Amino acid sequence: MKKIDGHVHLVQEIAGLNGKGRLNALGNGEAIWDDGTKIKLIPDGWGETNLTAESFLKVMDAHGIEKAVLLQGSLNGYQNYYTYQTVQRYPDRFIGAFAVDPFAENALSIVRCHVEDLGFRAIKLEISQGGGLHGYHQTTPFRLDTDTRMGQIFHYLANYPGFTVTVDYGSAEQISHQPEAIAILAARYPQLDFVVCHLSFPDDQHLNFLENTLQLFAPHSNIVADLSAIQDILGETALPFEKSRRAVALAKEILGSKRLIWGTDSPWSATFNSYEHLAGWLEESGLFTEDELADVYYGTADRIYFKESAVAAAQQADDPQN
Repeated sequence: MKKIDGHVHLVQEIAGLNGKGRLNALGNGEAIWDDGTKIKLIPDGWGETNLTAESFLKVMDAHGIEKAVLLQGSLNGYQNYYTYQTVQRYPDRFIGAFAVDPFAENALSIVRCHVEDLGFRAIKLEISQGGGLHGYHQTTPFRLDTDTRMGQIFHYLANYPGFTVTVDYGSAEQISHQPEAIAILAARYPQLDFVVCHLSFPDDQHLNFLENTLQLFAPHSNIVADLSAIQDILGETALPFEKSRRAVALAKEILGSKRLIWGTDSPWSATFNSYEHLAGWLEESGLFTEDELADVYYGTADRIYFKESAVAAAQQADDPQN
């Protein structure tokens, strides 16, 4: 079965930043935050201090993954330019999103550069308190649908119909959690597509929260959800991932297979569960028919991220610095 990994982070150089400070590479795939928290960021054999495109292509080929979507996050540090270079080098295997800190003085100029010069047609907004913008802008919490800085960015992106906005807003106990804002933005900008990462952080003890969120999204056909990292979020480290299965079953019931994207959130999530298990668990779950699996594994990501206009823009990009 053809597969697109809809949520991957390449790491040319570890440059993480969140509420724990800066992330520093230690080697052996490990890293340490400034507050002393140590993590295993990269699986054994994938890279000592980085995860290059060439290294991840070996993983993809070993597991029959045709293409991958490269996203940004504060855990690894923004890898915008490396993503651009990777898409240029391997246009048949990768498409990418860029990231920007809206609090930067030149935020809109940064957006323009990545869209107009570097050919991106997707943006990743890692706004979560746990791992993103709300972790290091705590004194200035913001809503995506009302913040004037974000309003400038969305107004600009609306000039590019089909542009994809991917959002990680963290779990329900975080101040950054704002599914209502996604529904409002989807109605305000019907020409944009919105991807909610990690199935909105499901809680197996409170699946009614997830149901309420998915019902909020249901009327808006331009909102889809990716299924990456839900095993980590639900504390599952062994098949058959029953908690994840319950959450995805609910998502299928409310949104349907054509609004779900499989992904792994590699490399970090592949340190909790093997890439093999992350890649194959949906096939073993019995949740989907073959046609539905084709949607979740490939069709939805292909439609949302690998649009003809997005692929063309990437291919036609001409970095003025070169």
